[in-house]
Order: sequence, then C-alpha cells, then structure tokens
Amino acid sequence: MEKFRIIGGQRLEGTVRISGAKNAALPAMAAALLTSEPVHLRNIPRVRDIVTMGKLLAHMEAHVEMAPATPDEVTLRAERVSHAEAPYELVKTMRASVLTLGPLVARTGYARVSLPGGCAIGARPIDLHIQALQELGAEISTEHGYVEARAKRLRGAQLRFEKITVTGTENAMMAAALADGETFIENAAREPEIGDLAALLNAMGARVEGAGTPTLRIRGVAALHGATHTVIPDRIEAGTLLVAGAITGGELLLTHCEPLHLAAVVEKLTQAGIVIRAEGSALRVHNGGPLAAVDVTTEEYPGFATDMQAQFMALMTQAAGTSIISETIFENRFLHAQEMVRMGAQITIEGRRAIVRGPAHLSAATVQASDLRASASLVLAALVAEGATTIERVYHLDRGYERLEEKLGAVGAKITRVP
Repeated sequence: MEKFRIIGGQRLEGTVRISGAKNAALPAMAAALLTSEPVHLRNIPRVRDIVTMGKLLAHMEAHVEMAPATPDEVTLRAERVSHAEAPYELVKTMRASVLTLGPLVARTGYARVSLPGGCAIGARPIDLHIQALQELGAEISTEHGYVEARAKRLRGAQLRFEKITVTGTENAMMAAALADGETFIENAAREPEIGDLAALLNAMGARVEGAGTPTLRIRGVAALHGATHTVIPDRIEAGTLLVAGAITGGELLLTHCEPLHLAAVVEKLTQAGIVIRAEGSALRVHNGGPLAAVDVTTEEYPGFATDMQAQFMALMTQAAGTSIISETIFENRFLHAQEMVRMGAQITIEGRRAIVRGPAHLSAATVQASDLRASASLVLAALVAEGATTIERVYHLDRGYERLEEKLGAVGAKITRVP
C-alpha cells in the first residue's frame, strides 16, 4: 500500500486550483443511466471513486469515455442497459454505487444493487432510499445481500424523509424524473450537490424545482435526452486547503471554487483568527496571528459539514484554549483523534464530543488513515509536526482528493508518495 511521507514546518504559499466535486460528479454519472443519449460531464475530478463509478456503469454495458487528452471530462452513453446490477465487488469500495438504484428502476423497471456493508465512520443505512422507491411504486425485496427493485412504471408521490439524506434525496430525484405525475420530496437535503444534480436533470429535460430548499417538486416526463454539464467545485477540497494555508501560517489563493458554498466553514475559520477574502470565484487565506479555540457542531447544509470536522480538529490542535467539536451526523467519526494524540495532540473523546486543548507541539509519527477525511486531517497535522511523518493507507485519500500531494508540493509542502 502507498504511503505519504511529510516533513513538517513548511509555510505554504501560492495558488491552487480546486477540482470538481466528487460528491456532485458521482450522482451526475449515475443520472446518465436515465437516457439513451450521450451525457457529457466537465470538471470531473480524477479520483478513485470516479474510476469505480465508471467501471460500474461499464459493467452495466454503458459506454464510458474518459479520454487522457481531456482528463476532467467524461462522456457516458447508456444506449441500452442490459445488466442492471451493481455487484458487491464494486459497491464495497464505494457506497455511492447505491445511486444507480433509482435511475435503473425508473428507466428499465428493474435494479439489483448490493447492500453497501459496513463503514468506518458509522452506519449509513439505505432504508430511506428503499422507502422512497416503494412510495414511488417499486416493489422491493432484500435477500442474499442485494436489494432488488421492480416497477412497470413509477408514479409520482408525496415523500417525506424522516431524516435528511443526501444520497437518498438524489436517488428519489432521479427516479421521480421519469415517474408518471408529480412528486414532492419534503425534508430534502439542501447541499449544493443537490442543486447541481437538479441542474443536470433539467438540462436533460426533467422538471425539477426547489433545489436548495427543504421541498422539491418534480414533474415526471416520458423520456430524458442527453446534455452537457459542468460539475460544481469541490467545497470540501477547498475547505481542506483553507485549513492547510492557515495551519502552516501561509497564504494561499484557491481558484475555481464557489465561496458561497463555504460560508459555514469560513465563518468558523474567521472566528479562529484566520483572514479569508473572496475574490470572485477565488478565496485567499492567510493566518493573521495566533489561532483562537472555537467550538464547532456538525450539521446538515447550510451548517458546518461533517466532512470538514476532522480537518478542523487538526487546526484546533494549534489554537490557544479549549475547543469542543460535536459530531451529530456520524456516530464513529473520531477515529483520526487517536492518531493525532500519537503525534502529541491533546484530545479527549466523550461520546460524540471531542475536547481539544491547544496549542500542542506535534511531532512526527507513523499514523494510519481510517477514512477519506481522516486522511486529510492527518496530512494537515503532519504539515506542522516536527520531523517526518508517515501516513499509511492513503488509498482512502485517493478516493476523494485529486493529486493532493502534487497540489501541496507545488505551494511549498515537503510531501512525497512512497510506493
């Protein structure tokens, strides 16, 4: 397995281009199953999850073109879907594979998708996806580790999620786009990625209204057509790099991002004493002086994203005072904390709260990544640790960050990938 070796203590300075959002690109690729015509996607990050989704769609006999000459573009054409199944071998490495469930049953009347299995950061059941499809008229059975859905034709329905679910909202949106009649989705997720999927579906001929609000209205159509769509920037990559600039006392200009999507993160970083300025579609960050401890509670969008919790914890190890980080989305998302403690951080876990006391002198150690965002937080801690830190299992990081070591190295980090 590959590792990162990072020599800490380097001030980061320069310009970094933000990649497209993995969490917007994956549902966009799944949406290509809704039509027999080509769907051309731009600003696609070349990360492991995208490659896995490409393999999954190819397994369903869709044509997937990822040309080396245009690495951030993907063309998909599901002219016929003759193998409407997402096997465990692919689903186990990427939970977003469940996003094929809604499009498959809506277009072909049948879908067989493996249950995702366990997840390091906590339970992510798909019962809400199943319930939504049942209310849209699908017959669902679960056996031998697979969900099977059948429907001659889905019909519009009044859906209300008990709990906000991003991928559940996306699956229901895609299924409802080809259903007979109107569908209302209440307590829908409001993340920017929902708005991005709605924009693509509408470009394909769907009639989706209300994206960005708790209520979506979808008027089903008989068929969808091809489209060209540019995926939104990755707000989590941008947030991670904001912390990288701040924690090293450096100054970074992040281009090709969307400042409005980062409002909650920017607010907390500003409270910690970090100077952040929007410059059109760019953000400039620099450390204005000593960091101050700030409390954070993760929430659904537009609140502070759970995907930024680990990175913020790394920052708080360098802040003066005590900060309390409360995780409300996932029950087991503090696995990175003990790795930071091995580096010298002062972190105490009390249930779903992490108490961080700083500033702590971090020193290099060999640490192990447990999930995607934990990987990023350990990179951030290593950037300010004394000595050379080795981070194992960086394949987690490769699932969602495009060439992170190259981007950090270009602005002054001493980071290498070790085979």
